[in-house]
Amino acid sequence: MYYVYILQSEVDCSFYTGFTENLEKRVVQHNNGESAYTCRKIPWKLVYFEEINSKTEAIKRERFLKAQKNKIFYQSLINSLDR
Repeated sequence: MYYVYILQSEVDCSFYTGFTENLEKRVVQHNNGESAYTCRKIPWKLVYFEEINSKTEAIKRERFLKAQKNKIFYQSLINSLDR
């Protein structure tokens, strides 16, 4: 199982999208400064994730989400969880 996820920085409310096999561990790594891209905006909170069965599909979904570059789109995904 793979996870595509969106984190939100508690510093400036920016978003980060990624994929992983171990979601809990990966979020901890982001908040421990183990990712060069996200270490400047610690702390991060997990605001959205999807479970995906194949690595190929997870990579495709991550690329799709990153291509959106649209906070409104991300917020609508996050809000869809509140139903």
